[in-house]
Amino acid sequence: MVTKPRLYSGMQPSADSLQIGNYIGALMQWRDLQQTYDAFFSVVDLHALTQPNDPAELRAKTRRTAAQYIAAGIEPSRSTLYVQSHVRAHAELAWILSTLTGFGEAGRMTQFKDKSQRYGAEATSVGLFTYPVLMAADILLYQTDIVPVGDDQKQHVELTRTLAERFNARYGETFHVPMPVIQQDTARIYDLQNPTSKMSKSAESDAGVLWLLDDPKVSAKKIMRAVTDSEGSVRYDRENKPGVSNLLVIYAALTGRQIPAIEDEYAGRGYGDFKKGLAEVVVAEFGPVRERALELLDDPAELDRVLATNAARADAVADRTLADVYDKMGLLRRV
Repeated sequence: MVTKPRLYSGMQPSADSLQIGNYIGALMQWRDLQQTYDAFFSVVDLHALTQPNDPAELRAKTRRTAAQYIAAGIEPSRSTLYVQSHVRAHAELAWILSTLTGFGEAGRMTQFKDKSQRYGAEATSVGLFTYPVLMAADILLYQTDIVPVGDDQKQHVELTRTLAERFNARYGETFHVPMPVIQQDTARIYDLQNPTSKMSKSAESDAGVLWLLDDPKVSAKKIMRAVTDSEGSVRYDRENKPGVSNLLVIYAALTGRQIPAIEDEYAGRGYGDFKKGLAEVVVAEFGPVRERALELLDDPAELDRVLATNAARADAVADRTLADVYDKMGLLRRV
């Protein structure tokens, strides 16, 4: 029997809707990779606890994120799609790995440094500090071969590799050492109103973010109002024309076309025609996803059943890894 290589990735349920950067940079890639990998995709709700959450809102966001995974083409019958907190081994392995992680290693993580400087020491939790260790546990539990991530997460996967190698050297071969896979050409989508900043679920203004669950008319309006420049020509130039370049990247990613071909199509036609064309592409792509996600959310009991079935599959794999880790570290088995 030929065993497929294994893949793990996940996203936080940190907003009511995923945005186009999540769709292009993650979901489209996941949809293709699930064909050739034994794929594990998680809604990483434990990671979301590093920021204050209203409990009812977190539960709702978790369901909404899972529904959008499925609506975007992640198939629960083909991939293992589950909620992180439904598999207790994630938290247990995170503790084990934290005992192997140097304080300096964790402190050098760029995201922690950025957020702790922004919010201050008193408002920064230990959970945020150990976030990369939990991420390492997420990945290593499933003997993962590849991890599709955004370029801002590559450092965390490198720590995961270090911890796997450290454990293996100390206790014997236990973990696969995973490789990060970054979709370079679409790894970063920028805010429509501030095209020098990455589009983010935590953006200060909603006007620059294209949400998967936006009404189609709202999405089209945001595109028509996207910041461009005074030149008037549709061409890619990331340094001098960040707004137009960002729109070209979105257009190319959603249609599978090359940017030069799109530039040729809109040569001499101006930004109005170009934005209208892009709006039609986005609405055509997001419309079915939005409709399917809302359909799934109309039946939360069935969605929960699907997630529970998938969590049981994830549990079976994770528990085997955790049992091996406990044995090798000398923890006494419960009889």
